[in-house]
Amino acid sequence: MSELVFRGGTILTIDPQHHVTSGDVAIVDGAIVQVGGSYAPQTDDYEVVDCGGCVVMPGLVQSHVHLCQTLARGRADDLELLDWLRKVIWPYEAALDEQAMTACARLACAELLAGGTTAVLDMGTVHHTDAIFEAARDAGLRATIGKAMMDAPDPAIPAGLRETTRASLDESDALAARWHGAADGRLRYAYAPRFILSCTDELLREVASRVKDRGARVHTHASENREEIRLVRERAGAENIAALSALGLAGDAVAVAHCVHVSDAETALLASSGTHVLHCPSSNLKLASGIAPIPELLAAGVKVSIGADGAPCNNNLDGFLELRLAALLHKPRTGPRTLPAPTVLRLATMGGAAALGQADQIGSLEVGKRGDVIAVDVSGTHVAPTENPFSAVVYAARSSDVRHVAVDGTIVVRDRTLLTIDRARAVAEANLHAHKIFASL
Repeated sequence: MSELVFRGGTILTIDPQHHVTSGDVAIVDGAIVQVGGSYAPQTDDYEVVDCGGCVVMPGLVQSHVHLCQTLARGRADDLELLDWLRKVIWPYEAALDEQAMTACARLACAELLAGGTTAVLDMGTVHHTDAIFEAARDAGLRATIGKAMMDAPDPAIPAGLRETTRASLDESDALAARWHGAADGRLRYAYAPRFILSCTDELLREVASRVKDRGARVHTHASENREEIRLVRERAGAENIAALSALGLAGDAVAVAHCVHVSDAETALLASSGTHVLHCPSSNLKLASGIAPIPELLAAGVKVSIGADGAPCNNNLDGFLELRLAALLHKPRTGPRTLPAPTVLRLATMGGAAALGQADQIGSLEVGKRGDVIAVDVSGTHVAPTENPFSAVVYAARSSDVRHVAVDGTIVVRDRTLLTIDRARAVAEANLHAHKIFASL
């Protein structure tokens, strides 16, 4: 029996009543056994991390990221979505080999864990998805990952990303069989048809059948950009959400990134079906896509969570920046009381856990849940005085304030030192592979 104790912090459990307590969070064999009060270790196999001056809370759960895109950071600035994909991102993804993918995913995992993100829903590219799983496994990240599925006969798609419907489905099925539940359940699989424009109806129906027959999860994009929406309407004769729903892709197992431009009818469909919306505020601004109507979606009963998207459209994977922006972005339009700090923090923890289908396991600090816990130092000059810990975390804290991180009860960051990845080596290898790739494009 191994024991881990986060000792002496201010604890945000992320329960619906927004309770704040203090003391210890204790984890035994990966599961939380005590929240608050003083914990006395029961064996000699224990570790205590000092959380004085810290807020102790669940790790952030980012529900939409692209680890495979990290080597393209800073290479695709000042473009809108379709040009961004066609001119930079798709050619870059087609040029990735297995070694570059490993370097890319390792760098992304280092950034995420050091910044307090303990779980992600990730969409890879068409190839080398095993390398992403291996990097997440070795880093200690909790990750639900899927290979991007792109079988549409679109001449804008590079040859290196084109695949047949059968090959796309077969490879996805094989990855699911190989990785779903691996690393003691820390790694899972989600089918990832990229978006309607890159997928045939046949492929989307087949993915939907896997949701129905196998209980699979789905991760896709929709309603991000007005030109994308126009093209979808031209092809499908319907708006994105309605078109996906007609193909069977709606419900609690389906997570849809962006939903920047959704009609009232689509909002009602998202709410009634229980489909998850993955809000990516920085990405939507940088690609000039717009601002998703998150207050209206929440008011309608839509499930919402938060993600950073990818490094080429953000340009980082910093969950704390997304927290702050999500909290601030909507206030000028709908009022200063819109999305208060406790609400946004819940979207970034329990909301993400629900999008991953793991709300019973992660996203809050409760006895019996897995030990995905972070300690955020709130003693810095940019945070103190800390009268309200929710306000401190959402409006003032930075990813660099994360002091300790545990995933599944294992410490991966201690005193701001990442234990599972050599950060300097990860940066050096990423720079080497990025230079090689872009020199060839």
